[in-house]
Amino acid sequence: MTGSEASPTFRLAYVPGVTPAKWVRIWNERRPDVPLTLVPVPAAEASDVLRRGEADAGLVRLPVDRAVLSAIPLYTEATVVVAPRDHVVTAAEEVSVDELADEVVLHPLDDVLGWEQPPGEPAFERPATTEDAVEHVASGIGILYVPQSLARLHHRKDLTYRTVLDAPQSDVALSWPEDATTDLVEDFIGIVRGRTVNSTRGRTPPPAQPKTKGKRTEAPARRKPAAGKATGKTGTAGKNPRGSSGGAKGTKRGKPRGR
Repeated sequence: MTGSEASPTFRLAYVPGVTPAKWVRIWNERRPDVPLTLVPVPAAEASDVLRRGEADAGLVRLPVDRAVLSAIPLYTEATVVVAPRDHVVTAAEEVSVDELADEVVLHPLDDVLGWEQPPGEPAFERPATTEDAVEHVASGIGILYVPQSLARLHHRKDLTYRTVLDAPQSDVALSWPEDATTDLVEDFIGIVRGRTVNSTRGRTPPPAQPKTKGKRTEAPARRKPAAGKATGKTGTAGKNPRGSSGGAKGTKRGKPRGR
């Protein structure tokens, strides 16, 4: 057995900027019998972590190796430019890449936007991490393009960010080893796709409905009123009163005879 079936917990990897809190809460409500363990991983290592079986599934940034990993795209993040608060970029709410063509641009080694070289003037060297690049921005060395969630993750009071309209964007997906699609993975897929706990596509069957037995025991009680109605019909239309009715008619016919 591999994956979640061999583990006492469901292990969920996630990359910087992704916030799994909502899905973890739903998991804990639906599967309190299986604790969920979060495994933080750098974006560049997420696919390797899944391939090695060190997590059952992961919230990762695309692309992933589709030869061995399955993936369900979840959402696309806007790209922003991080700059000092007094930078000219703060004059507008949105900017274009062309407007920043003369700026020195930092390109960290863990960049997740996928371009070989961001537009603008390249910095003297590439920072090792996005966090290091943010420090360089605060020092006035240059600007930085990142998904919005990473700008929030590394927020500083002396920095701000603005949306870049025409920059590449980052897609976040749920991914897992294709040959290890376990029952627990299916459960988590249902959660991120918004399925209800009683969904027919879910793995766990709906809870038993005790009302069925209750209806069977109540059936005799429902027949009693029916029997009462039948008796009432017999009393009013059944036709013992015909004799008395006939007697009444006979009395009426006897009146003319009396005359």
